[in-house]
Amino acid sequence: MPRLFAAVLPLLLCLASLGAVTSSCDAADGPRKLVLVAGRPSHPPRMHEFNAGVQLLQKCLQGSPLVETHIVLHGWPQDESIFDGAHAIVFYMDGGAGHELVKENGRRLKLADEWVKKGVGVGAMHFGVEVVADQAGQQMKRWIGGYYEHMFSCNPIWEPEFQTFPKHPTTCGVQPFRVKDEWYFNIRFLDDLPGNVAAKVNDVQFTPILVAAPSDQVRNGPYVYPPGPYPHIQANKGRTEAMLWTVERPGGVRGFGFTGGHFHDNWGNDQFRKVVLNTLVWLAGAEVPPQGIESQVTPDELNANLDPKK
Repeated sequence: MPRLFAAVLPLLLCLASLGAVTSSCDAADGPRKLVLVAGRPSHPPRMHEFNAGVQLLQKCLQGSPLVETHIVLHGWPQDESIFDGAHAIVFYMDGGAGHELVKENGRRLKLADEWVKKGVGVGAMHFGVEVVADQAGQQMKRWIGGYYEHMFSCNPIWEPEFQTFPKHPTTCGVQPFRVKDEWYFNIRFLDDLPGNVAAKVNDVQFTPILVAAPSDQVRNGPYVYPPGPYPHIQANKGRTEAMLWTVERPGGVRGFGFTGGHFHDNWGNDQFRKVVLNTLVWLAGAEVPPQGIESQVTPDELNANLDPKK
């Protein structure tokens, strides 16, 4: 009996949350336009496989009545008309000082600001959540609720265990799971929130979705770069950290950040993939079904479209 209750609990929570969370679209509107922008190749094989990753996510959403998924490969599109009519735009790419959004002397940042003002949802995944504070820190706080800040945040490779989930459409049908990845944490969140509990900041609802507590060993490092340890990371010993979070503003304008996605093979994990697919659908303003977005990925599909790397 306890096992049965544990199995149906996420479904019950989702049914309750779907009634409580406002939706920015009506079923009569038809599928919502979702644009996934993949970065250029980087890192060794099966890491930072942005191009293969967005194609796999598009395949998982193919035929869905909820979203119509468009992809951009190898960085910023030459033809920006692909963004026309988009309900949500997601960046899965390298970040930092070379982030695609900060190029062209701020023109792209202004463009993204205009998207958000018009109600377009914006999301960022893995390295795409990192920007230089003075370049785009404030913008990322507005759009997605926070960003990875060099020497403030950290990027260890570790295996968190996600055991409980909030009442939110992004968690519909998601079961407890654990995945080894380069999970960033100690994100620079809006209003300097710790990020591990839901909060209302002015008119923005902030909700952590994937939360886990790093061990002391993980906090001590080594991080990927610089190796650490960082005293301020160690000082928060025992604190849970958010690695997927969402924000929602009045009118249903949404954003999210997701720090996983370093290792391409993790897309083969059903729960890892489902929570991201749910989040993409939610970002676009569609209603996530109670069971979540179901999908299957074969080994051949996981091996498809990988960037040529040495």
